[in-house]
Amino acid sequence: MKKSFYISMVTALFLLGGCSPEVGSKAWCEDMDEKPKGEWTANEIGDFAKHCMFRSDK
Repeated sequence: MKKSFYISMVTALFLLGGCSPEVGSKAWCEDMDEKPKGEWTANEIGDFAKHCMFRSDK
């Protein structure tokens, strides 16, 4: 029973992860703009600064 639960959780994570836009893409930057700043992780902050703040196609 416990094993099937873990398999289900891992499968759900993979399915949900496949639906999110690629980090650094225009869609990802727009999603991050809408996400409350208090919920950003340290990695997201760095990626946003690297990929979104200095985009020429904004």
